[in-house]
Amino acid sequence: MGGYDLVLRSRRVVLPDGERPAAICVRDGRIAQVAGYDALPGTDLGDLALLPGLVDTHVHVNEPGRTEWEGFASATRAALAGGVTTIVDMPLNSVPPTVTLPALRDKRDAARGRCHVDVGFWGGAVPEHLAELPALHAAGVFGFKAFLVDSGVPEFPPLSPAGLHEALAAVDALFVVHAEDPTRIGVAPPSTRYADFLGSRPPVAERRAVEVVLDAARRTGRRVHILHLSAADALPAVAAARSDGVRVTVETCPHYLTLDAAEIPDGATEFKCCPPIRDAENRAALWAGLADGLVDCVVSDHSPCPPALKRLGGDFGAAWGGIASVQLGLPVVWTEARRRGHGLADLARWMARRPAEIAGLPGKGVLRVGADADLVALDPDAEWTVEPARLLHRHPVTPYAGRRLTGVVRGTWLRGAPVAATDPPRGRLLSRQDRRPGDPAGDGSGPAGRRAGEGPG
Repeated sequence: MGGYDLVLRSRRVVLPDGERPAAICVRDGRIAQVAGYDALPGTDLGDLALLPGLVDTHVHVNEPGRTEWEGFASATRAALAGGVTTIVDMPLNSVPPTVTLPALRDKRDAARGRCHVDVGFWGGAVPEHLAELPALHAAGVFGFKAFLVDSGVPEFPPLSPAGLHEALAAVDALFVVHAEDPTRIGVAPPSTRYADFLGSRPPVAERRAVEVVLDAARRTGRRVHILHLSAADALPAVAAARSDGVRVTVETCPHYLTLDAAEIPDGATEFKCCPPIRDAENRAALWAGLADGLVDCVVSDHSPCPPALKRLGGDFGAAWGGIASVQLGLPVVWTEARRRGHGLADLARWMARRPAEIAGLPGKGVLRVGADADLVALDPDAEWTVEPARLLHRHPVTPYAGRRLTGVVRGTWLRGAPVAATDPPRGRLLSRQDRRPGDPAGDGSGPAGRRAGEGPG
């Protein structure tokens, strides 16, 4: 194979400039050449699409401390099964949260030797530990998660608008923010009706909080990233800020792009998340934002909990808010994206390249010479039905149960080695300092050309 460790050929290779027949040639875990389809012998995938491994920068692993909710072994096994080869772990709900150097060491110790995919870490920005931010950044976290509303767990309190400004001024880092305005959020009443919960978290709560984040970024010159945007009403403010030079990026999630508030049955608390799933008109506006680059990327916000906390079949007001979907994001988004006229190149941009660029993972999420050979073979036409018993995250609770999806992962390679969920863990722990000679620079910003007791997002 011309001195290569691996050559994968496909008639549908998803490259940065589009989809075409090609051969991906791997040496020492990295892509050494992108050749013509007929240029070299190798493993022929035929009409299976070859994509970069997905990069999910919004995953709540919860270990250590709440490993009964989820852990590194289970979360990363589920990620691998779903074509995700890199995740970045959120600093909560673990105990302790990742807000100090000792807590970061605890997190890394918990992850070491248990990860089936590569794993990086966010730090946390909370009021009593803002002085820790520079040291955590120097220790390799990819940036800092902050809440403007109750996170749902007492050990991770929110920042006030003034506290957010103080945090941004403290360190030149990426801040990823859960943006909901607590003054615009009501108390969800005890109810089995989804509409009663939805009414407690109106779109204005997101829009006003996004404006707070944009103002802090404008005044400090720092980079900010809006997490799990559900309210499309906030997008005009983002567009205006970008035109003024504010460095802001935006993510949304599979559930906001595919589910409709009007179709959520009574008592179906597996659909509860914060911010909430909204109506079909809002969903269409999010898709329009993706299409024009105003929304940069799609990540899971994988946020599981034990079934008892979801109050399944019961009270939306009391149920934990979070959707576990790291295994399902690729087919869920692809099914709807294809229906709306988007292609695999769009999928790879939204779910691999842009998350990697935003977080600062230049060797990930793209099929180019020098990148890690993290690869996914996808059958883009195969249909299947979601069966919760086949899910690999710790608790098989999902709003997608029984849903008919398109797209099946047929093979995955991590740094050029074939991997399966049944294999021993081969993932590495990643650090912000891992950039290698030849990797592109750039901050990932710009367009691509609680909640009391309700669970973190």
